[in-house]
Amino acid sequence: MEEIKEKKQELRNEMGRKVSAIPQDQMAAKVKAIEERLFEFANYLESRIVLLYTPAQGEVNTMDILKRSYLYNKIVVLPAFDPQNRATRLYKVDDLAKDLVQGPRGNLEPNPKRCKTVPIDCLDIAIVPALAMDEKGGRLGQGKGCYDRLIPDLPMTTRKVGLVLEAQILANVPTESHDKHVDIVITENRIIYKI
Repeated sequence: MEEIKEKKQELRNEMGRKVSAIPQDQMAAKVKAIEERLFEFANYLESRIVLLYTPAQGEVNTMDILKRSYLYNKIVVLPAFDPQNRATRLYKVDDLAKDLVQGPRGNLEPNPKRCKTVPIDCLDIAIVPALAMDEKGGRLGQGKGCYDRLIPDLPMTTRKVGLVLEAQILANVPTESHDKHVDIVITENRIIYKI
């Protein structure tokens, strides 16, 4: 058990170095390619209520995806995490400039004073972050377990999609019993269907 935790931390560090070594212009092109794949993806296009995320260090930057989702008339939902109580609430975000505050993962989260809660069973698709993934949908997150607690609560009909760079695809992500997989992985080069 402790050996897996250490291996995961080593991989987080390795992925951090790998991602930060990518020149900014190349990174922008890779993220744009991921965005294009997502917006060509039938499950995303057909969805109405979408769970997205704002990026933390080492995760695919979704800010342009968020902005573009509004142009496609999506109802944008973002999670707000409460690590102390191991709880997550989902909020509809109407204005990225006014509705977000700094969250415990180091990224922006919905401001509960400005946003309305959304029941989890309303989500059509869930886009989740990762620092690394494998082709079987295994994901390595920040290590706080936020998404590992959220994913199992999502309805069976909600597609769970991970976004990572091709450089963040591993042969095998080490997993523990609490680690949750996604159904589909999108990189700048391909869409990987686990289902």
